[in-house]
Amino acid sequence: MRFTKQIVEALTLPPGKPYGLFWDDALKGFGVKVSAGGSRQYVAQYRTPDGRTPRVTIGRVDTLALDEARRKARTLLAKAQTGSDPQAEKAEAQRQARITLGSVTAAYLTQARDRLKPRSYQEVERHLMKAWAPLAGMPLNGIKRADVAARLNVIAETGKVNANRARSALSGFYSWAIGEGIAEGNPVAGTNKPADEKPRERFLTLEEVRAVWNACRSDDHGVIVRLLLLTAQRRNEVGEIAEAELDLDAATWTLPGARAKNGRTHEVPLSPPAVQLFRDKPRLAGRTLVFGQGVGGFSGWSNSKERLDARVKAAGAALAPWTLHDLRRTATTLMAEHLGVQPHVISAIKNHTPEGMARVYNLATYRAEKREALNRWADMVVQLSS
Repeated sequence: MRFTKQIVEALTLPPGKPYGLFWDDALKGFGVKVSAGGSRQYVAQYRTPDGRTPRVTIGRVDTLALDEARRKARTLLAKAQTGSDPQAEKAEAQRQARITLGSVTAAYLTQARDRLKPRSYQEVERHLMKAWAPLAGMPLNGIKRADVAARLNVIAETGKVNANRARSALSGFYSWAIGEGIAEGNPVAGTNKPADEKPRERFLTLEEVRAVWNACRSDDHGVIVRLLLLTAQRRNEVGEIAEAELDLDAATWTLPGARAKNGRTHEVPLSPPAVQLFRDKPRLAGRTLVFGQGVGGFSGWSNSKERLDARVKAAGAALAPWTLHDLRRTATTLMAEHLGVQPHVISAIKNHTPEGMARVYNLATYRAEKREALNRWADMVVQLSS
């Protein structure tokens, strides 16, 4: 029979049968399945190259027009004639729909925890679990560039640099997923960066160094700020120093590769004032870290910095906006300008990885040169602040 709306509605199931199949003469393989319960569904049945005859449900008769059902069946059957298996493709599409961004994130974070530094891991976890949470329920391979771009615009409202970091976190996730064979592409590719980040150039003047140094107290934050100036190291590297890393008799702090940004063990010579800061710092019994009280190293950076700025202002000093990381740039810049410390020594002090061929052949640590430079710099800071 050639299906018409009236014919399809009049189809009846023979008594005693659980269901019946009725086929359209106008389109081979297109039919209607009538169940004993009264439901009617448009179906398409085809033969695969290996001899199977899968049957695919197209839609319910009461919700899908006959012409639309026939069009869908014709498309499906045409694909089958080219060697495709529409049923298998449908099953695969359903499987892919169950593989969401959120369902794969946990696996990614598990391997990232072993690969990334603790602070970097925390940032990646925060971005994936919070910034990209609105996309978590979407199929991993169904997320499009437009979805990512739209979400980036929303994230950028809280800060464009933060949006840059969120973008990098998601791109790294997709690169891993592609490597694992889970994702087919990276929808972050081609999206615009919310902000063009420029390297900070801020460093404190000698007068500003004096103001900050003198505003520091003997609490954890004050000691850390002074050590940042004296050692030119990173905030978290100082804030998470372990007792085992220090040899105060040898005036040396050995930063293990596991905590260094570049993964390289770094020996930091400690000037006499730096050694004295460590010796005078009270310790908590049984604690393996020099600073902080709870889990991990020092915390409360923002509030402590605000209080420090308030003391600087109360003392009558005028400072342009600055960050603790600016102290690292300040120390190395002023060492070069006022003490003539050479660039290769400054790079060694900062634990920067050599570039190009020097990375392979120049393995010198410049231990003596670093100690001399940091000692001279410490003398200058102490004299300046007295």
